Amino acid sequence: MSILIRRPNFDEIAIMSDVILRSKRANGYDDAFMAMCVKELSVTVDRLKRREYWVADEAGVICGVTCLVVDPKNATGEIHSFFVDPNHQRKGIGRLLWDTILNHANQKNLTKLHLDSDPAAVKFYQALGFEIVGETPSGSIPGRVLPLMEMVVG
Repeated sequence: MSILIRRPNFDEIAIMSDVILRSKRANGYDDAFMAMCVKELSVTVDRLKRREYWVADEAGVICGVTCLVVDPKNATGEIHSFFVDPNHQRKGIGRLLWDTILNHANQKNLTKLHLDSDPAAVKFYQALGFEIVGETPSGSIPGRVLPLMEMVVG
């Protein structure tokens, strides 16, 4: 079946958030951990207005979500969301989403991309060309640090 990468509609916010949270939970996190992540990971109307989101759509079903926050002043971008529905992983959807992000970064003449990685996703991001450059505090879990990753683009 064909996967379409497209911009989401406002009426898809709840579905996007559900895909993100189910994908995060698939890394083995419990209910208490997930409850602390909901605010940070959920898509909101304001976030959809201010950030650049794309969804992977397979026959009308959203199976992946990514978000790029562009900083034109510094010619950088932060990948804020990059999630594939657990039932659709290992089907090339992540690669399609990544190609969309990279094409957009090149169109915007960005020189670097960065992200705060879930520890379980480090190898995936390394395969895309990211390197760990440090640590950053979790936006959801006090005292937790995440791998800070970046890559040069262009």
